[in-house]
Amino acid sequence: MKTVFRILLCVAIVIMAYLCVTSITTPIKFDETRAAREKVIIQKLTDIRNVQIEYKKLKGHYCPSADQLVDFIENGKMPLVLKEGTLTDEQLKNGLTEESALAIVRSGNAKAIAENGLENFRRDTSFVTVYEALLAEKYTLDEAKEIVYVPFAKNKEKFMFDTASYTNTTTGNVTPLVQVGTEYDTYLGDLNHQQLVNLKDMERKLQEKKEDKFLGLRFGSVIESNNNAGNWE
Repeated sequence: MKTVFRILLCVAIVIMAYLCVTSITTPIKFDETRAAREKVIIQKLTDIRNVQIEYKKLKGHYCPSADQLVDFIENGKMPLVLKEGTLTDEQLKNGLTEESALAIVRSGNAKAIAENGLENFRRDTSFVTVYEALLAEKYTLDEAKEIVYVPFAKNKEKFMFDTASYTNTTTGNVTPLVQVGTEYDTYLGDLNHQQLVNLKDMERKLQEKKEDKFLGLRFGSVIESNNNAGNWE
């Protein structure tokens, strides 16, 4: 009996030691994995935000869906200004501006161009795809078309897109709004369940007084204008 008792005691000690170590390492591992994943997701959301800003400049409103954004990346055109030469302090002091200098150059008047020292001043506008202008340095075209998908999602899920507009009751001005994001469950759902529950509970408490609650990563808002700020910023 003493031998059996000793064996059971040893087993109990091992189990207790394992549980103690696990109670420490599990939250640490969860936080490390979450941080690594969110770094990737934040980059995707930042790229999507940049594309949305250009979409609004060209169309007057934000892109309402992931599929339309992909089409805009691949087929949308945006102006690209190629700049050559800059105005000196003396030229600026003499009243030249980018617009007036460009008007002189475009006039073709050689005398006026020389008098104003604009022989090497050029501003040429060409049109390139949104992909070429914003994303070509980071992604291949196929990779750029995948930025609407949430990294680390168990299933191939897209970021959630939502658009709205805010009307100022005083001025009558209408402001387009957009929000794009993904929830914790989507990109952390395969990790320790209890740690995920703890994270969401903590976030609920932090956001208790906020009208616009969101458990995950997101930029923008369809409730208020926040300059498309990310909730990680």
